[in-house]
Amino acid sequence: MQDLLQIAIREAERLGADYADVRYMERKSEPVSMKNGAVVSLALQEEQGFGIRVMHGGAWGFASRSVTTEAELKHAAAEAVAVARASAKVRASPTSFAPLDAAQGVYRTKVQKDPFEIPLEDKLEFLIDIDRELRADAAIRIAEASLLSLCERKWFLSSEGSDIEQTIYETGASIAATAAGNGDRQRRSFSNYAQAGYEFVEGLNLKALSTGLAAEAKQLLTADTCPVLDTTLILGSSQLALQIHESCGHPIELDRVLGSEASFAGTSFLAPGMEGGYPYGSTEVTVVADATLPGGLGTFGYDDEGVPAQRITIVDKGRFANFLTSRETAPLLGQASNGTMRADGATNLPLIRMTNINLNPGDWTLDEIIKDTKQGIFMESPKSWSLDDKRLNFHFSTEYAYEVRDGAITRLLKNPAYTDMTTHFWPACDAIAGKGRGEWQLWGLPSCAKGEPMQIAHVAHGAAPARFRDVRVGVGK
Repeated sequence: MQDLLQIAIREAERLGADYADVRYMERKSEPVSMKNGAVVSLALQEEQGFGIRVMHGGAWGFASRSVTTEAELKHAAAEAVAVARASAKVRASPTSFAPLDAAQGVYRTKVQKDPFEIPLEDKLEFLIDIDRELRADAAIRIAEASLLSLCERKWFLSSEGSDIEQTIYETGASIAATAAGNGDRQRRSFSNYAQAGYEFVEGLNLKALSTGLAAEAKQLLTADTCPVLDTTLILGSSQLALQIHESCGHPIELDRVLGSEASFAGTSFLAPGMEGGYPYGSTEVTVVADATLPGGLGTFGYDDEGVPAQRITIVDKGRFANFLTSRETAPLLGQASNGTMRADGATNLPLIRMTNINLNPGDWTLDEIIKDTKQGIFMESPKSWSLDDKRLNFHFSTEYAYEVRDGAITRLLKNPAYTDMTTHFWPACDAIAGKGRGEWQLWGLPSCAKGEPMQIAHVAHGAAPARFRDVRVGVGK
């Protein structure tokens, strides 16, 4: 494969390109889903192709093909150079990017069980068992369960001498129970995905989780509605993971900050020069971007520019520290790329994307946080979310909540929601759990959308429950 892809590099250089890189990818996925005992989706999807990116005259050019032959590699290289030549005639200023030492490496996900070697019949029987558990009570009107297996194999070569091969496996599952009655409908769900083999799905204990989710969905039908008030908010791990994604992950992508990317509620309230001093959160808050974390959907060996995976601090004890950068944007800050460029497939240009954006665990347990709270609301499990295009104002709703009074969990609450501003919310964090066993968890999100045309990235967020003071909760009329 490397010898074949070198044809495109040599052709681009022959045509005058100052730089060229080529990515070849083979991707295979098997989504299987079931609803109320019937299979609603079952597919084995395979795709392959390559994309070549060149720099000529201070401008980028790109072309891609789904067929990888010597002729197509040469044609794509010529097309990419032609695009770069045309772009150079209308560019406002020349594009440059940071130098990079050539990298040779191989990265592969460590798997115990290849998900594509698990018979489809076994996967279907697994989902049928979960469906039975979800629908054991007549109050459950809709039961949903799904599995996802994915494998990506890709090669990256550059005119600088980089030669990289990576194989990534991902697996995960989603289950949900919707109850109806008492003039209401309520849903409880669970999902998680990881860079791992099928052993990750087996370790989720989904059959036991199904029984609890169905019971909780039924209980929510007769629960009191979350009141509207300003109070102390405690977020569970999965909801906090989404909060991190939306109000920490997206605002730090430097292309959004610079205004070159604005799709899907995206620029940013941050600006160059805020690194090192801007008060993003309280001193309890330390956030890291870690592309080296085992099991994370945002983990890899090298990004799609050939930059090695890194672990960098984003917020250091409340102070904003770093943006996510590329080889093109990092020099604007006087830095080298921290390796966050990724593309969805071979036919798209890479964009700055989140890796694994994690909130470091604190020195509390969740029990200690609750016992230390006189009045508040505990919310968990994402339901809906909305943010403005600066990532400042936000509104989230969750599937369930509990009232906290005098240090104890009291009544169950339905239809909970909260709203705040990023610049108030994170400074209002005064306690983070993580001392207790299993409180800090890594949550995989395989559906982060960005760009035009839209690209989907797979990212992950680690979090433990945390407390925030003086937050507006409930849905006002």
